[in-house]
Amino acid sequence: MMKSVASLAVLASAVVMSSAAGAAPNWEGSKPVPMFAVGTDHSALPYKPGQVPPPVVLQTWSGGYTDLTGRSITFKMVGQDPSVSNTDTHIKTVLIPVIFVYGATNGNMTFNPSLKHTSGDGTLSVMKALPQSPMFDPSSDLTSGSIDCGTAQYIDAFQRCTFYGSVQTNTGYHTVLDLIKIKGVKPITINVSAAQGKVINNPFGTGVVGTYPINNFDSTIGSYLSSHNTKITPDIFPFFISYDIYLTSGGCCIGGYHSARGAQTYGYTTYVDSPGAFSEDIDAVSHEVGEWYDDPFTNNHVNCQDNSILEVGDPLEGLPNYGTFPVSLNGFTWHPQELAQMPYFGAPTSTSANGWESTHNSLTHVCPGQ
Repeated sequence: MMKSVASLAVLASAVVMSSAAGAAPNWEGSKPVPMFAVGTDHSALPYKPGQVPPPVVLQTWSGGYTDLTGRSITFKMVGQDPSVSNTDTHIKTVLIPVIFVYGATNGNMTFNPSLKHTSGDGTLSVMKALPQSPMFDPSSDLTSGSIDCGTAQYIDAFQRCTFYGSVQTNTGYHTVLDLIKIKGVKPITINVSAAQGKVINNPFGTGVVGTYPINNFDSTIGSYLSSHNTKITPDIFPFFISYDIYLTSGGCCIGGYHSARGAQTYGYTTYVDSPGAFSEDIDAVSHEVGEWYDDPFTNNHVNCQDNSILEVGDPLEGLPNYGTFPVSLNGFTWHPQELAQMPYFGAPTSTSANGWESTHNSLTHVCPGQ
């Protein structure tokens, strides 16, 4: 996600970024830091003369609570209100590959998530492996201590955990991502100049990764969404996928972000295939999709000193293994990130499974400021 001027952030914090394309980062010799970015609403997408903005919106619900400081918190989240809904909500989702090409002067490599390499079972591309992961395959069962939050897609199950006070009654509650194909929506290819980025040794694992400035990247995404605004409409979640790429913002390394341009929300993640590295397989994927579910327009403000908005991934990314845990599915061990539940942000403990601040109880305190 994104906001004003980009800067290097400390671990477990988010980078803020401007909407203008930025120059190449000057971070030679600086220590790489695993991080995610924070986004803000951009101006509404422009429409061509004679076009009418699509009369569709993302399915969301609004709620609120009184936090531990006595202040009123309101929020808007993806799906329907779990306190009144006892059925499935389906969100159309399109995965869009982003290909990064580095020339002879900055690495001479191409990182293409649509080609076969070491992802999933080792024979699939990232784009073929992701649908088989817990992010989109609803075959995994998520438990929170002794409480079974259900067999579901990972973030759907997380939502059931974080609102378990309602879900234990409304057991049919689900918010499901439906992968779709859209004719005419094709991959993005970015030719990276030597002034923008290069191929480097992965600072968190084995192998190599490419780097690229986040402001330049988001400018490209904005243009892409604008040119596809009759195909990718606000009721659809476009999720841009790269392979072995870290974005930069004054420093390295950003694993993903999500944001909104007017009514159109969107997200980006990288899929890294180095074992144990930052953003390994669905680490960054789960982080960003979870934060998109709980703050799709990046404006759900909370009274926390570590996060000013409802960032459910950031409080745990500084833990060992970046807060991930293993899940075996379809012959592969995946690594989704544990996420913070509503009581961490000062909501009543009756909201979540066990009253915990995170699904596996790795957070045992409320956020600073509560």
